[in-house]
Amino acid sequence: MQLILGITSLSLFVLGISAIPAPDYGLQQLLQVRPGHPELFGQQPIADHPPFSPGHRDPYDHKVDSVGDEIQPLPFRNGDGTSVMGPRNKDRERQNPDLVRPPSTDHGSMPNMRWSFADSHIRIEEGGWTRQTTIRELPTSRELAGVNMRLDEGVIRELHWHTEAEWAYVLAGKVRVTALDTEGGSFMDDLEEGDLWYFPAGHPHSLQGLGPNGTEFLLIFDNGHFSEESTFLLTDWMAHTPKAVLAENFRVKPQQFDNIPTSEKYIFQGSKPGSIEDEKPRGFKKSKINFTHHMLAQTPVEGTGGRVRITDSTNFPISKTVAAAHLEVAPGALREMHWHPNADEWTFFKKGRARVTIFAAEGNARTFNYMAGDVGIVPRNMGHFVENLSDDEPIELLEIFRADKFQDFSLFQWMGETPQRQVAETIFGADSKAAKEFLKNIEGAEKDPIRNTI
Repeated sequence: MQLILGITSLSLFVLGISAIPAPDYGLQQLLQVRPGHPELFGQQPIADHPPFSPGHRDPYDHKVDSVGDEIQPLPFRNGDGTSVMGPRNKDRERQNPDLVRPPSTDHGSMPNMRWSFADSHIRIEEGGWTRQTTIRELPTSRELAGVNMRLDEGVIRELHWHTEAEWAYVLAGKVRVTALDTEGGSFMDDLEEGDLWYFPAGHPHSLQGLGPNGTEFLLIFDNGHFSEESTFLLTDWMAHTPKAVLAENFRVKPQQFDNIPTSEKYIFQGSKPGSIEDEKPRGFKKSKINFTHHMLAQTPVEGTGGRVRITDSTNFPISKTVAAAHLEVAPGALREMHWHPNADEWTFFKKGRARVTIFAAEGNARTFNYMAGDVGIVPRNMGHFVENLSDDEPIELLEIFRADKFQDFSLFQWMGETPQRQVAETIFGADSKAAKEFLKNIEGAEKDPIRNTI
C-alpha cells in the first residue's frame, strides 16, 4: 500500500497537480526532449532530458535558443543548481539564457558588456524620437557612443554640429543629409537602408526624413561620453545671442528676429523637400569631399557561413575615426574566434539572436546573449566569437570601432600558420590522435570569418 501511494504521488508530481508545487521548469520541459539537430552536438551523448531541467547533461556547453524553442531558462547545469522560487522576469530570462545558466567555461568577474536600446530613455519630439547608449548606460562603452533616431516624413533634425565625429548607418527608410566643409563647399545626398554618412567633428550638417515613412538610423560618435543633449544647435545659439548682434552679423534690422524660436527646435516637422537639384541654394559650391558611402553595395567577402562587408578609411576616406563591418551570419553559423588589436568593438545587432563568450585572460570569461536592438562591447584584444543561436534565422550585425582601419586576428588562421609541432604539443600534449585530426582540419590556414558549423 505504501509503495502504491508513493507511485501515485510521483505521478501527480510529474503531471503538475501535486499538492506541493513543482519546481518551475515547466511540464513541457519535463516531458519533451528539445527538437533540434543532433549533428550539431558532434554525435556526443547528451542525456535524454530537455535543457534547463535537472536531468539534462551537456559537458560541451552547446547553445540553446530559448526564445526560438519557447523554453524557460533555469539554473540547472550537469546535475548542479536548482529552480527559482522568488520573483522572476521570465521574458528577460528567455532573452539571456547564458546568464541564467552560464556555460561551465565562464569564470571571473567581468563587467557587463550588454545593453538594449529598449532600456534607453526615449526623448519624444514633433514627428520623431531619439534614444542613446553611452558610457552612462553601459560603463564599458568607453570609446564609442550610439544614438538611435527616427524622423517621420519631412521631419528635420535641425542644423547642428558636435564636438565629436558622427558616423551613421541607415536602418530603414530614406533620409536627406546636408553638410558644409571647411572650404565652404556644400554637400547634399539622399540615402536609404544600408548607406552611411560621416561628419568630422565640428562640421555643420542637417538631416530630414524622406518618403512616406521617413527614416530611422543608428548614429555612432567617437567618444563614449557623448551626449545627444550637448549638441550645438542653430536655434539654441541664436536664442542666446543678443538680437542687436544677430542684426549686425546678418546685416538686417533687429526686428527681423522678433519671432525666432526662444529655445532649441531639435527635431521638428518641416515641409516636404523637393529634389536635391531644386533645393540647391543659389551659388551652390559643391564640396570636393564625399560624406556618404553605400555600404551594402560593396562586394562582400564570402565565408562558408555568411558574408562580411568592411568599410573604413581605405574605401570611405573621410571616415578617419570610425571603421565598421556589416556581417550576415547564416542559421547555425559562427563568427569565428578572433580578436581586434586596435580598438574596442561596439556591436549593434540588427536581426537575430546570438551568444558571445568574451575571454579576458587570467582565467576570466563570460557569456552574453544578444537580440535585435541590443548593443555589445568587446574590449580590444579580448578573444570572442559570435554564434547564431537559431538554426532557422540569420543574424545581421554591425561591428564598429574607433579606428581608421578595420583589423582582426583569426584564431583559425593563426593556428594554421604556426609550426604544427608547436600547435600539437601546446594543445594536445600526448593525445596524438586528436592532434592529427586537428592539424588536418587547420591545414591551409584559410581565414573564414563566418564559418558554417553544420
